[in-house]
Order: sequence, then structure tokens, then C-alpha cells
Amino acid sequence: MGCFTFIKVMMILFNLAIFLGGGTLLGVGIWVTMDGQSFLDIFGTLSSSVLQVVNVSYFLIVIGSILLVIGFLGCCGAQKESKCLLMMFFSVVLIIFIAEIAAAVVALVYTGLAETLLTAVVTPLLKEKYGVDRSLTHIWNVTMNEVHCCGLNNYTDFNNSYWYQEHGTYPEPCCNNRQPCNGMLAAQSEVPGCFDQILEEIKTNAGVVGGVAAGIAALEVSA
Repeated sequence: MGCFTFIKVMMILFNLAIFLGGGTLLGVGIWVTMDGQSFLDIFGTLSSSVLQVVNVSYFLIVIGSILLVIGFLGCCGAQKESKCLLMMFFSVVLIIFIAEIAAAVVALVYTGLAETLLTAVVTPLLKEKYGVDRSLTHIWNVTMNEVHCCGLNNYTDFNNSYWYQEHGTYPEPCCNNRQPCNGMLAAQSEVPGCFDQILEEIKTNAGVVGGVAAGIAALEVSA
């Protein structure tokens, strides 16, 4: 087997794996969209929060579709030795690679801006809907208990909120689930905001995150 033939076979196999992976993700995304209850029954209560927060079904459909296109272009381009298809394949991978680098730079540089924007959107939502909207309340309760955080910034996000006006207390996670969760106990508990806590978790696991990102980048460069 010549060098060119070996590269061609590896290209086909590599992109076939991408194509099959994309098809799997697309299938799961469609399944979650059409029959979300079965998904929740299998993966449990926490998946309900993830499903609603991340809208995972549409995310999987988008990612699966992109991988299907990449795999198809790569497989057909290698099999037919088509310059046009291979250039399209290369262009798509290059665009995704550049977008990932840009997203990483933006995430590093504009973390403070992201916090400001989220505060402007999420804090009013917490004040108005927490305790009113059952779905949103459940999502935040699961998040605060699992991540050990309170509100977006801290317990003060619930000042003058519907929940505080109705109950005269803050949500229990703001006081490490001690009662009654009044202002003094919430201040003493010093439970961090969910935004800071999630950032801290990312920093703690930066090696894993970086390794995964490096692996994805290596696969794209190999492609």
C-alpha cells in the first residue's frame, strides 16, 4: 500500500467515524425533542434541569448536523479524490477551528462583561419569577444545591424579590440549607454566587478542560 493510498484510507475511516458520531448525536437530539419524557425517565431529575437550561436537544441537533456535513464532505472527497469537496471540507473545519479560538479569546478577555450582561438579564428574572414559575424555580433550586451557590452573584440577588416578599426569607441554599434563612444568616454563610462558583469549578478543572480542547483541536488539525 502506497503512502497516498494509506492517507486516503485513513481519511475515509477518520471521517466515517465523524459521520457516524454526528448521526448518533443528531438521532439523540431528535429523540429528546420528540420524546423528552423518556430521556428524563432514563437520565433522572438532574437531566430535567440540564435539558431546560442548556436546551440540549437543539444543541445536539446542531452539532450532529455539522459533524454529518464534515464527515460526508471528508469521506466523499477522499473517496472520489475531489478537489472541490476536499476544499469545502477544509474550509468548514478551518472556520470551526477559527471560531473556537475566537470563542476562547472572548471567554478569557470578556469574562467580566459576560458577568455584567448576565446580571442585567438574570437578576431581574430571579426577582420576578423565582417562586412564581415552577420550572424556573426548580432549575435554580437544583443548580444552587448541586453547585453550592446562591443566586447569580450572591443572596442579595433575591432582595425585593417575589420570594422574599412572600416568605420573608432567602432560599435555603443561600444559608447552606439552614433555617430560617434571614439576611443575617445569609450574610454569615457567605455562600458564593453561581457565576463565581461555576468559574471556580472551571479553573479547578482547567487541566481537564484544556486537555479536551487540545484533543479536539488536534483532531481538527489532523482532519
